[in-house]
Amino acid sequence: MDKRSLFYPLEQEGLTTLRIQYDWKTGNVYLAASKDWDDDLDWSRYNKDFYVESIKTHSAKYLNEQEVKDMFEKYGLTDYLEEVLELIREGRHFGILGYYNKALDIRYMGNMHSRKCGINNGRHATMGGGIRRHEKSEDELDVIIDGLNLGRAMSFKNIAGELPMGGIKSTVMMDPLDLDNFQQIGFLAFALDSMRCETGPDMGFPIKMTDVMIDNEYSYQYTCGPQGPLGSSGPPTAYGVYIALEEAIKFLGHNNMDGWSFACQGLGEVGWAMVKEICTKVKNPHLIVADVKQDVVDRCVNEWSAQGIDIKAGRIEDILFEDVDVVVPCAIGGIFTEENIEQLRCKIIWGSANNQIKASSQEEEIRLAQKIADRGILFQTDWWHNTAGVMFAWEEVCYQKQADINHVYKVISDVLPRLTRDNLKESKELSLTPTANAYRRVEEILYGDAPAPERTAWLK
Repeated sequence: MDKRSLFYPLEQEGLTTLRIQYDWKTGNVYLAASKDWDDDLDWSRYNKDFYVESIKTHSAKYLNEQEVKDMFEKYGLTDYLEEVLELIREGRHFGILGYYNKALDIRYMGNMHSRKCGINNGRHATMGGGIRRHEKSEDELDVIIDGLNLGRAMSFKNIAGELPMGGIKSTVMMDPLDLDNFQQIGFLAFALDSMRCETGPDMGFPIKMTDVMIDNEYSYQYTCGPQGPLGSSGPPTAYGVYIALEEAIKFLGHNNMDGWSFACQGLGEVGWAMVKEICTKVKNPHLIVADVKQDVVDRCVNEWSAQGIDIKAGRIEDILFEDVDVVVPCAIGGIFTEENIEQLRCKIIWGSANNQIKASSQEEEIRLAQKIADRGILFQTDWWHNTAGVMFAWEEVCYQKQADINHVYKVISDVLPRLTRDNLKESKELSLTPTANAYRRVEEILYGDAPAPERTAWLK
């Protein structure tokens, strides 16, 4: 393990848990570290022989705030800890809960942004957000920045979906998950359950992970598995993005997108479904598609070409800068930068990728969104319209085997076009970009006195 890590002192001191908590109202920081389980604990027996609250060791250790600071100073990591704390302060995050499993060589970070909208929702989970795997060799600070940004976006995304959930993103530094390794499965179930959140597998984790969790009764807080009551969240996410796009083009004064051109980046679960939405709902579309996997690109082009669609393969390094009507990012985030915004040649940017603007702060994202607007390009921060996936997950968490796919599509059809329409209208009236106005709306709820959404669309 790289010494420049929150987990290095834990490893050296035989500890398992690090709690970093922040209160943005008072500016107070709370630190604690502990040993909560023994190295030989059989995690395959989680929720069978023991639970989150069970005694997992008879040699527990607890460090208070000053002792944690002293521990980081002992290993020359005071400046690193402060760097992480400053990121938490800047984003007004609830904090980070870190678990180090030495026996399994797993570093788990729950990047908690807010619980406000999830308090008293009547469910175990008060926060919602995906779980993402990172390689153990990656720079930990980059992983933390990614997790905190995504956790904050989940608070906003859940508000945009009118969901009674706070925001979190779990980032896990580990080798690829072995779905037959119930030690790994049990530990990941424990970590998620302990933070009272629900999740769906994100980049780096197979979506079958959810089915394994549920079929073997490790955690029902994992959602959207292929064998679940609703299936994968990819198609509804694409559907939500597409119907929000329809509202956007109406805002620009167009009746439809017939004959329009699209450049689609990424052909994963959502990107593939997004291409299908375009090809089946737009008359005579023109598509350019790109993905890091050329065989997937070839399959997509062949499938839709056979149905008479004008579609061709593009180069992954050029796809964002094609001369098209709509650029549709459906892969990794951080793709629009200070430098490359000047190269954009589209009229609209509208896709499902998270954190599409490469920014280290909300202020920087709003500034770069303004730069995109100054180019005459319509852009709305992704979390305002790519929230259908987490809406899908909420339906499954609430109703489990009684979850109704028709009901959740009905809610998506009500909420996402309506909120997009309202946001674009308000942003024009207030002379703000759609991104800046979306932030204004959610901040009034998270940090001000505005009430949380009433969720009337969810009532069956």
